[in-house]
Amino acid sequence: MRESKANNGARRRNGAMASAVALLLAGAATIGLATPASAESDAVKQLAAPAPIQLPLRPSPEFAKFPRLVGTLGGRQIVLRLGAKTDDPSGVHGEYQYIDSGQVILIAGDRQGDTLEVEESNDGTQITGNWVGKFAADGTLAGDRMNVDDSDPQPFDLKPLAAGQAVPAANAAAPSAASGATAGAAAKSTGHAVGGVSNLSTGE
Repeated sequence: MRESKANNGARRRNGAMASAVALLLAGAATIGLATPASAESDAVKQLAAPAPIQLPLRPSPEFAKFPRLVGTLGGRQIVLRLGAKTDDPSGVHGEYQYIDSGQVILIAGDRQGDTLEVEESNDGTQITGNWVGKFAADGTLAGDRMNVDDSDPQPFDLKPLAAGQAVPAANAAAPSAASGATAGAAAKSTGHAVGGVSNLSTGE
């Protein structure tokens, strides 16, 4: 009887030990499987995350094929590249660039008929202004650019640029005016008649 009880006790202890070992092995297997899955999940998230925006912004190859408009915004010369979104029938997006400084600003919004309403961002994340304008029959675009709170409106007046046509240099008309002023000063310094006018002092 005592031997039978001892054997039964031993069997129970062995069974309990086997169960404990099985639980430990199952836990280890679970941990071993979860760790690679978690690492894989993190890797997938990193791959799916958008690439960080590089500042300052540079002209995007995506927008290089869009129609261009050139003109002035608040007295400064710009070139605007604007095209339709592929996933939104009324959506437009693109960028504009100041010709004098090269600064690039992103824009996106809607065009309904001849009315354009877009928002701009100088870093790709924060909205820095709003545009409201109208297209004319000849493709020109005119309106106002405002701050986010619609303050400080700055007029813009842009004209289409033909494909292959070079963007005008900043203040292209300024050198001509300066050259005219220089020529006039030079003419006065020589004291000779200019254009048939002889009432200038010769200084001789």
